[in-house]
Amino acid sequence: MFRSKYEFERKSGLLARKYPTTLKPVSIPALEEWRENGCGWFFDDRDSLNVVKNKKPELREKMEHLLKGDALFFSKTWKPLGLEFDWVTNPETGYHYDANQHWTKINDFSKDAGDIKFVWEKSRFSWLLTICRYDYHYDEDHAEFAIGQILDWIEKNPLNCGPNYKCSQETSIRILNWLFALNFYRRSKVLTEDRFITIMTSIYWQTDHVMKNINFSRIAVRNNHAITETLMLYLMGQMFPMMPEANKWKKNGKRWFEEEIDYQIEDDGTFIQDSMNYHRVVIQLMTYAIALADKHGDKFSNFVYEKAYKSLNFLYQCQEPTNGCLPNYGANDGALFYPLSENDYRDYRPQLDALHGLLTGKPLYDEYLEDAQWIGHQVPSNRKQFKPVEKQFGLVEFKKSGYYLIREKDTLSFIRCGLFKTNGSNDQLHLDVWYKGDNVLLDGGSYMYNTDEETVRYFAGTKSHNTIMLGDFDQMQKGMHFIWFYPPTLLSATMREVSDSYVFEGTVNAFKHIGEGIKVHRVVLKKKGCAEWSVTDTIENAPMGLIKRQLWHINSKHLKLESQGLDALQTKGWVSDYYGKKEECDQIKFETKENKITTTITIIQ
Repeated sequence: MFRSKYEFERKSGLLARKYPTTLKPVSIPALEEWRENGCGWFFDDRDSLNVVKNKKPELREKMEHLLKGDALFFSKTWKPLGLEFDWVTNPETGYHYDANQHWTKINDFSKDAGDIKFVWEKSRFSWLLTICRYDYHYDEDHAEFAIGQILDWIEKNPLNCGPNYKCSQETSIRILNWLFALNFYRRSKVLTEDRFITIMTSIYWQTDHVMKNINFSRIAVRNNHAITETLMLYLMGQMFPMMPEANKWKKNGKRWFEEEIDYQIEDDGTFIQDSMNYHRVVIQLMTYAIALADKHGDKFSNFVYEKAYKSLNFLYQCQEPTNGCLPNYGANDGALFYPLSENDYRDYRPQLDALHGLLTGKPLYDEYLEDAQWIGHQVPSNRKQFKPVEKQFGLVEFKKSGYYLIREKDTLSFIRCGLFKTNGSNDQLHLDVWYKGDNVLLDGGSYMYNTDEETVRYFAGTKSHNTIMLGDFDQMQKGMHFIWFYPPTLLSATMREVSDSYVFEGTVNAFKHIGEGIKVHRVVLKKKGCAEWSVTDTIENAPMGLIKRQLWHINSKHLKLESQGLDALQTKGWVSDYYGKKEECDQIKFETKENKITTTITIIQ
């Protein structure tokens, strides 16, 4: 009902009337007042920082790219946008959005425009953190470049117009990154009164936009978008109490943020979106929330800290300890909003370590990780100090959302079999296998959300996972954009330990769009102490004549797969470790018209 009303207001023009397109004057604190009395960030300014200085060549290389006008897309690919970039052109397609068109009229799924995330990426201003970090570690000053880029964006993006106002989460990310840079360059002579007023006026009206549109994320979306937006409102009200509506932002933002944390994070720490990367987004948001609440002497409800701790534990248990990677499971759009180190995008250690320090007062890993240095490891006396998390071995279960792990010294087996609180994914009974740090049986990832239909169907469908397909049918039926119909139903999922093995058994009711009562039952038997797995799939009530396909995506020359009575069909699949990039991978299929497939997986040394 909300979406229908919202769409009517958008098409009729009623929605646009709520969002002005002119930056009207607003009461902003004077620059010197803010410098002396304004509430700070994790740090008050660059001189107050106590981060261990480390002149890494990779950081210098990034800075050289940025000063030339290059932009890093999705933590992987540099693109030469130039210093005169207009902020509204998609570098992948060359499509130029109208910067003067009201945001309510922008189509973010245009085939001609391509994936709008390629436009949003630079406007997130996550790269400002790289500039601040470079200046701190190398004792240099690029305040003019950083502040100049913010002012350039304000000039070229009229209020509430163009693609960069289309998504309130993008706006919230941008504001938080601007605030990071403003506090870092707080004492800089480059930050003049006029510039400060211009930036803060823009921030005020962008915050006003988020506040007016907040129910879209809170009612129609309810995922990491809602957490980002409500947190930004709370922090704006907390940091700028002298601004109009600050108390409203703070009070509502805090209450809504707590509601979203409570709703979206299960009691076992699993996350509503069934996505490792989106869960990391929430880890960073909770880190910001806790650190800045501590800074200002505020406190959230106890369950926020409990769920933050359980979230941290869930991702830590799923992590490969040698490189910090997790299974590339669930939607992965390349989001890493607040990069504070040179670690690879797939390495979750910096973000988990930062939150762990806030909750326990201790580092999570032995090695130096810079994120925690910026955030701090302080646990104030007014909130609980948690015990350090520890890696669990053997059988590890997260039943609320349906994640099952078998961890031994050299192997990690990750199985997905559970309920969906939201739309769901085409990957029930997927098996991910890690051996000595290598992801030898892997998930295909996401690649891009707006590309050709065949590619979208591959990555979002069942074909990119290590599970069962019936014919060419996915486990669900494709709808528009992110919508899938007929989500699978969990019937059972158990784990047990026997004398020489660990055993998982799970059954789901899937493929509902092609027949009633279709059940897929998978048994994974992991032999103790050796790299050997047996996987048996049994399919009940499948339509007559449909081929049953057991799919495997291979990332090791030492992997041997054998199926009883079936030939291995070797083909090529795709894998996307970073958004917007895909690479070929080996795919093995076992096909049969029978209702049972048993495969033995062995790693040959």
